[in-house]
Amino acid sequence: MIDSITQISSLSPTRNLKELVETSSSLNGTLAPGENAGMNFASVLGGMATDTMNSLKFAEVKSFEGIQGKANTREVVDAVLQAQQSLNTAIALRDKIVNAYLEVTKMSI
Repeated sequence: MIDSITQISSLSPTRNLKELVETSSSLNGTLAPGENAGMNFASVLGGMATDTMNSLKFAEVKSFEGIQGKANTREVVDAVLQAQQSLNTAIALRDKIVNAYLEVTKMSI
């Protein structure tokens, strides 16, 4: 794991936000209201869900490699902890979305 770290920003839990900021800053504001800007809330959530699933699958593979003796303990622990962090983030995001939905449904019209 230490060898794969090339920048200090790779340790940040917001490392994927750099792409979002670059994409949103490249928009010049010439879109009409309701026009698709190429990145929407659903695509961001879908990408995060895909990244979480990939992290969980990678941890599972590393766990099996550790059992077979093909991976050292450090690699297995790092993969499992990354998967745990991704899953906790996904669960927290889900809870926030559900709470926001419930608040909206409580509003009177």
